[in-house]
Amino acid sequence: MNWTVTIRPKARADLRRAHDWYEERCPGLGDEFLADHAEALLRLEADPERLPLYYRGFRRVFTHRFPYKIFFRIAGRDIIIFRILHGAQDHPRELRP
Repeated sequence: MNWTVTIRPKARADLRRAHDWYEERCPGLGDEFLADHAEALLRLEADPERLPLYYRGFRRVFTHRFPYKIFFRIAGRDIIIFRILHGAQDHPRELRP
């Protein structure tokens, strides 16, 4: 099945913020973060339904190298990415459609 991936504005902001943080620490590390994220998206698109439900209809996929979680929902043939959050930080439950 072909999936359409939509990244919501908060998720784009999460991604941009993380990229900039890593890039400030070490030039090029932000790009490595984006590559890790892109690999996770490829795994997600390959078979999103295999990933278990996590919370109130949300599913998540983990990146390999960096400790991030990508939270998404499936709606028909659409994958909607809501947030991209660091796994070791406390985040309020802001997963709302």
